[in-house]
Amino acid sequence: MKVRRFAAMGCTIEVGGATDAEARRIERLFAQRDRRFSRFLENSELNRVNDAAARVVSVSREFARMAELALRSAAATDGLVDPTLGDAIQAAGYDRDFERLEPRPEPVAPGEPGRWHAVRLSGLLLSRPPGLLLDLNGVVKGQTVDDALGLIDGEGFVSAGGDYAGKGQHAVGLPSGGAVQVTHGGLATSGVTKRRWLRAGDWQHHLIDPRTGRPAAGPWLEVTVSAATCVQADVAAKAAFLLGTEGPAWLQGRGLAGRFVRTGGDPVLNDAWREALAA
Repeated sequence: MKVRRFAAMGCTIEVGGATDAEARRIERLFAQRDRRFSRFLENSELNRVNDAAARVVSVSREFARMAELALRSAAATDGLVDPTLGDAIQAAGYDRDFERLEPRPEPVAPGEPGRWHAVRLSGLLLSRPPGLLLDLNGVVKGQTVDDALGLIDGEGFVSAGGDYAGKGQHAVGLPSGGAVQVTHGGLATSGVTKRRWLRAGDWQHHLIDPRTGRPAAGPWLEVTVSAATCVQADVAAKAAFLLGTEGPAWLQGRGLAGRFVRTGGDPVLNDAWREALAA
């Protein structure tokens, strides 16, 4: 199977099984979503919405679709995956493209906790308190992987920085080593081993706990989840990571397979993951 690679959304995108025309459409899709939802492009729609002084702003259909998905994800995770953490992620020091982040001597500033209940969407009108900063990347990348897979007619896969969706059986590498055979659906990993940076000698990372507005502290280095779609897996992986030791049972209660990696120990697999491996 021919695999094509390109860069988008701060990571390497891999596309397998696509025709040349399908691959071009997929690359355009990622580029368009990147331009619309990037925190680091001054003219992105996300920044236009965040900079607007009015409480109610008009948004595009695609923006409304992602905002609605983000709000549904927040409700489904009791606010753990919150789309209103733009201030908190900037306060933690992630204020430019990851490749441009450098160690700094100053400590991080306190971040605002999540306020997803303050956001309302009615058609193409979005209401939120002025000054609240949205960050929709908790769902945009996973949903774009799923949408890109839909552009492939036959068997194939799309992977973005390890977040995966596929049709047909494919071996998918795990960030901490090894691989699993995925026969359908999505796989996603959330963790702190790659997207991290130094502030005042302390490591910071991008997984913000909406209850505190600060990078989450917990036992896991990374959490991998299998679900029907990539975006479902991605949202569940973030929530399970933030739940700490409660994460494996939380996934199990939702019938989702999870693999949890910690420092200096064997991976923790919930029952659904072990049953899937034995199938």
